[in-house]
Formats: sequence, structure tokens, C-alpha cells
Amino acid sequence: MTSVPNITAVRVGLIAVVAAVLSGCATTPPEADPTVQKLSELDSRLLRLERVLANQSLLDLSQRIEAAQAETRLLRGQLDELQHQATQNQTQQRELYGDVDRRLSALEGNPGAAASVATPAAGGLPVPQGDDRANYQAAFDLLKDAKYPEAINAFKQYLTTFPNGPLADNAQYWLGEAHYVTKQYPDALRDFRTVIEKYPESRKIPDALLKIGYCNYELKNWGEARSALNQVVQRFGDTTAARLASQRIAKLDSEGR
Repeated sequence: MTSVPNITAVRVGLIAVVAAVLSGCATTPPEADPTVQKLSELDSRLLRLERVLANQSLLDLSQRIEAAQAETRLLRGQLDELQHQATQNQTQQRELYGDVDRRLSALEGNPGAAASVATPAAGGLPVPQGDDRANYQAAFDLLKDAKYPEAINAFKQYLTTFPNGPLADNAQYWLGEAHYVTKQYPDALRDFRTVIEKYPESRKIPDALLKIGYCNYELKNWGEARSALNQVVQRFGDTTAARLASQRIAKLDSEGR
């Protein structure tokens, strides 16, 4: 940006020279004087150069703005993912607190239940003598502790024993998550589809549909991935799941999928 004022100063100097030449050559018409013509030509060239530099400065500014906007979009996407995780964590904590209170009340009335929680049968329910909520929470705790094979078995046992329990849709969804995080994408895809088909009123529908898109993406089923992600955006437009779906669609676009 410092070069433009310097060129302007040159133009001022040229104008002064022209004035001096004219004062010394009064007998020659200015338009016919070759020196004046040359100076006029130089002035025109300087003017064009000023315009080029000014346009280049605007181009640099535009590029910087575009880079800042791209960085802002990236940060917004990361923030959306964090908000999504925070929302899930809050939901899980509410479920945990409610279940802990209920389990403590049950233990106060039945001290022997503690032993059954501590020594579950191998390959069976995590809490053989517990109800659906106790077993759901035990399975979920295994998932949080990254004990994925055990969590998968626990959620399967829960769904077999309590197929119509109030938390069956959640158990089905987290079973899919356990398969997804261990990259068992066909199994995860089946689990998430079951959430959609068997529990159409579940609050897990947006997330399950999003993960259907993710699973198909990992399986390179590009068309099915895009279809599921578009459904999330169209049906659940003002949600974190929809924003994450939009980001994955953008990734598909950038990869030419």
C-alpha cells in the first residue's frame, strides 16, 4: 500500500516539470512540444499503474476476507460438534442422576441387591437381579468406560430381556454407537436403521439418521449417505444433527462424491 503514494508524488513532480518547461518555452505550443508530450505520456502510464496497484490491494483484501470467512466456518463447525457432545452429555447425566437416586432407594430397601450388581452372570445381563433401568445404566457405563465388546453384549442382553422397556430406543441407539466406534459399520448401520424403523417417535431419530449417513459414508455408499444426510437437514433443520449433516454433505461435495 506504500507504493501508491510514492507514485502520486512522482506525478506531482512531473506536473511541476511540465510547468517549468512551459514557462521556459512560451513560444512553442504545449501540445506540440515533444518534452510535454513525453511527460504527458509518463503521467498517463503512472495513472494506469496507480489503478493496477489499487486493484491489487483490493484483491489482497478480498482474499484475506475469504480466508477469515473459511476459518470462521471451520471454527463454527467445531463449536457445533462440541455443543452436540455437550447436549448428549447433559442428557446422559440427567438419566444417570435419576437412575442413581432410584437405585439407592432400591438398595436401602433391599441390601442384598448390591451383591447381585457386583457379580453379574457372565454373558448375561450386567445386573441379573436388576430392572430395566439398572441394566441400561450398567450397559451405558461400560460404553463410557470404552469397554466396547462388553457394552455391545450388555445392550444386546438388555434389548432381548426388555424389548419394550422405556429405554429400549436409547439402548438400540447406543448399541449402534458401540458398533460404530469399533468400526463395525454394517452392524452399526443395521442398529441405527432399527431405531428409525422400530422407534419412529424416539428423540434419537435425528442422531440415528445422521449416523446412518456416516455409516454409509464409511462404507462408500455415497448416494445412500447423501440421501440420509439430506433427510436430516430437511426434517430437523434447526438442530445440531442438521448442522453436522450439512458439514458432511459439504465434505462429500469437496471430494466429488
